[in-house]
Amino acid sequence: MTEPLVLLPGMMCDARVFGAQVTTLSRERAVMVAPITLGERVEEIASNIIDQLPHRFALAGFSMGGIVAMEVLRRVPDRISRLCLMDTNPLAETPSEAAAREPLIVRARAGYLEDVMQESMHPDILAPGAHRRGVLDKVYQMARDMGPEVFVNQSRALQRRRDQQGTLRKSQTPTLILCGAHDRLTPVKRHSFMAELMPHADLAVMENAGHFPPLECPDELTKILRDWLARPSRAA
Repeated sequence: MTEPLVLLPGMMCDARVFGAQVTTLSRERAVMVAPITLGERVEEIASNIIDQLPHRFALAGFSMGGIVAMEVLRRVPDRISRLCLMDTNPLAETPSEAAAREPLIVRARAGYLEDVMQESMHPDILAPGAHRRGVLDKVYQMARDMGPEVFVNQSRALQRRRDQQGTLRKSQTPTLILCGAHDRLTPVKRHSFMAELMPHADLAVMENAGHFPPLECPDELTKILRDWLARPSRAA
């Protein structure tokens, strides 16, 4: 039986970030984009998602969605047939990283979410090229639609997140670790580290992408995900 695919978007992103992938892959299997907006802690977000998921599923998380995916893996590893972690981070935030979010939270609440997003998601996090402006316009529009309270809640969840290195080490789930070669937010070396931690992981680096492969190289990512979905999965 073809397992359904669950996609988890990044911070301040919704299903539009996976638009190309959903359009193509949903012709072959059930595809669900689960929200990562329901809670102020990663554990709470994961609990709300788990309650909505099929019994067995393939799971792919992008950026903050990858962080939530690791918590889902920690909670219900036997329900995940295969896993893809994209442009993400298994580490807890350091005190300085957590503190750096506070002025952004204050400004977002004060009505300056657009400015905060432009400073946080700037062109240098993407691969060089003329596509940058179009990609960022989509990112900023999703953020505007989601609003400042979602930004605050997701920021709090990231500040409080647990270290998931132990979860990755123990995982027996076939996993694809994927990132853009030009990603400055979660660089390639971090993904190499993640792949080395996991006993059943492969690493894929997209040479023409930065932090947003779903929007920067949608067709290439869709092909990679299709190939990943065609691989043998973990038996139930």
